[in-house]
Amino acid sequence: MAIPPNPTDMARLTREVAERGEHLFQQLGTRDLPSSPDHLVIEMDIRPEFANVRGALQGGLIAVLIDVCAGRLAYLSCDHENGFSTATSDLSIHYLSPVAVGPARAEARVLRQGLSTIVLQVEVTDVGRDNKLAAISTIAFTVVAPRT
Repeated sequence: MAIPPNPTDMARLTREVAERGEHLFQQLGTRDLPSSPDHLVIEMDIRPEFANVRGALQGGLIAVLIDVCAGRLAYLSCDHENGFSTATSDLSIHYLSPVAVGPARAEARVLRQGLSTIVLQVEVTDVGRDNKLAAISTIAFTVVAPRT
């Protein structure tokens, strides 16, 4: 059984993977769109390796897109400059229609922010289908204090 790397080693290994362009987020090919400070919008194309048997974006990848978009906004909304970060604590998704044409657009906004929790809403639309609403999500993040 392999011994997992300690947090310092894992952070270094993650940076090395990203520098090689091999991180999962880089492989998804997401791109940012112009957004306001309390709002974040990212898009992701449907590619054959991301599609289900009907050719639509896999539901699990929609969940990843939601978590990435909301997670980035939650992190930017906390005191990250002083070492605070966030961790997903609750995620609820309602799938309403497939993302069949693409790109998938995720739009996150903060609903409520406290000292220890940030709650966001994310809407995912299928841009190629006249921005048809594909999924709506409520997602909460715990604010994590810096390591001492």
